[in-house]
Amino acid sequence: MKIKQYRTYFIQELSSFYDAYEAESFFYLILEDRHKLRQIDLALNHGLNFSETHIATWSVFLDQLKKEVPVQYLLGKTNFYGLDFEVNENVLIPRPETEELVEWIINENANTDKSKKLKILDIGTGSGCIAVSLAKNLPNAEVYAIDVSKKALETAKKNAVNNNVEVTFMFQDILELEALKYNFDIIVSNPPYVRNLEKAEIKKNVLEYEPHLALFVDDHDALIFYKKIASLAQKNLLKNGQLFFEINQYLGQEMTDLLENMNFSNVELRKDIYDNDRMIKGTI
Repeated sequence: MKIKQYRTYFIQELSSFYDAYEAESFFYLILEDRHKLRQIDLALNHGLNFSETHIATWSVFLDQLKKEVPVQYLLGKTNFYGLDFEVNENVLIPRPETEELVEWIINENANTDKSKKLKILDIGTGSGCIAVSLAKNLPNAEVYAIDVSKKALETAKKNAVNNNVEVTFMFQDILELEALKYNFDIIVSNPPYVRNLEKAEIKKNVLEYEPHLALFVDDHDALIFYKKIASLAQKNLLKNGQLFFEINQYLGQEMTDLLENMNFSNVELRKDIYDNDRMIKGTI
């Protein structure tokens, strides 16, 4: 069967589960990963064919996508801030909004004295996407990362090696720490922030397959991680140190109040590409 014909079939088969644009994006992600063919290759060569063996492999992908298993988990990888990251059921799939947080940190610190080490801590590192991206793009950075999941840390360590950066990973429950081991110039975190009351807004592919440990917090203490991390930052950020958070879009004002009440200065709330309150910065 011609690949272009199979593409039409593939999109139609997924029409009950995804819109055509998303289904087509899945098709090209799998095509490039499994066959090293890009959309332009298909456009320039209408005669490209799939063998029966190829179609059998694609049928497995179709079956899993109909169950709404994230395509990134099926491929075992995703791209984040121009880098490839291994992902699996033990880590969240990195989002474009988090790339914006990384971009903010890099831009804020791109002109720092390159002879001075910039000590950075990523709390709740998951796949390591924030820590690894910062280590890759800030040459003077000395990056540390914490997670409460040993399996997530295994994945993060692989991603650091695969992207040729050094990150010091630590297995710790941040809620149980009284103080951090070192002092830092920057502390960043994308902690769990989705309240249980918001589960109805979460798509099945996230709700059923991504780790709840990294997603959800109790409705009655939604800022538990932010309070704890901000408290640690008060003790362990160096003078003029920066605290960055990714946040729940509905709690922008609450987060601004939290940081200001804890005596952080220059508190700045930013929106993401979807115009939602998504990230905040404070200086100690």
